[in-house]
Amino acid sequence: MSRIDQSKDFIPVRIAILTVSDTRGLAEDRSGDTLVARLTEAGHVLADRKIIRDERAEIADQLRAWIADPEVDVVISTGGTGLTGRDVTVEAHREVYEKEIDAFGTVFTMVSFQKIGTSAVQSRATGGVAGGTYLFALPGSTGACKDAWDEILRWQLDYRHRPCNFVEIFPRLDEHQRRK
Repeated sequence: MSRIDQSKDFIPVRIAILTVSDTRGLAEDRSGDTLVARLTEAGHVLADRKIIRDERAEIADQLRAWIADPEVDVVISTGGTGLTGRDVTVEAHREVYEKEIDAFGTVFTMVSFQKIGTSAVQSRATGGVAGGTYLFALPGSTGACKDAWDEILRWQLDYRHRPCNFVEIFPRLDEHQRRK
C-alpha cells in the first residue's frame, strides 16, 4: 500500500491551473479555486492560472505554452471532459501528449465510482506527459476536482510517496530528447 516516507524532503512542484468554460469567470470558478487551495495547502506553487473557452485549438495552444514554460511542471485542467459537443478538453490534451498515462483515467473512474456510482462512466478524465510536463484533464465539478486531488494527485505529486511517484521521474521524462 502507498505511504509517505518521512525521511525524504518534500519537493514542491509548480502547477498551472486551466479552467475550460464558456460561461465561468474567475469569480465563479469554484473548481479552479478548489484546485488552487489544495495544491497550495500541500506546499506546491501555483505557477499560473487561466480560464479559456471550450475551443480545442485554444486549449491545445495554452497547454503547449505551459509545456514550453520552464516554470511549469504540471498542468491541471478542469472542465470540458464530458460527452457533449462542446466538451473538447480531452481531445486537446491528447493532441499534445507524447505519452498518455492510461491508468490515470482508470484510477479516476475507480475513485469516482465509489462516490457517484455508474455515473462515473460519463467522465473522460485523462493524464499524459509532453515536453517533460505532466498534464491532467479533470471534470469541471468541484467534487471531481477534490476526488482527483485528494485520492490521486496529492500522492503522486509528493516526492515522499512510496512505492513511487511522478516527481521522482521528472528528470527522466524528456530523456528521449537527450539521446539524439
